[in-house]
Amino acid sequence: MADKNLIDKMNDALALELRAINMYAHYSATVMGINRMQLAPYFSKEVSESITHADFVRRGIVKLGGVPVTERNAKAIVHTTDYQLMLNEAYETEKIAAKAYTAVMDLLKDAGDRDLFDSIEQICMMELRALEELRLLTA
Repeated sequence: MADKNLIDKMNDALALELRAINMYAHYSATVMGINRMQLAPYFSKEVSESITHADFVRRGIVKLGGVPVTERNAKAIVHTTDYQLMLNEAYETEKIAAKAYTAVMDLLKDAGDRDLFDSIEQICMMELRALEELRLLTA
């Protein structure tokens, strides 16, 4: 089995993705008003992206000899119909995810699995792009 700390960090990232799936699906269904036209599809796209990320991280954990978590991160999902609050919550979620993936990348540098490192790096870059997009949306 690979370094337990690496697997734990990957499980942290997986739990965050599982939370993001729930949060974005909830916001896609509950966003109201004129902003629904743009934000419901945006949130739905984020659900799909989080599912893809979760699947990849899950497979990486198994590849390393670990057991993937099945529970989402415990941070509560704020229920609101206020699109600005939804975007702020999404921004905070992406910020935490970017930090989680950066921590995984730092550990993967020493693990010797270049393919896994490259894939996690791509996910991290997607999280950073989402973070910047949300920063502009919440400005």
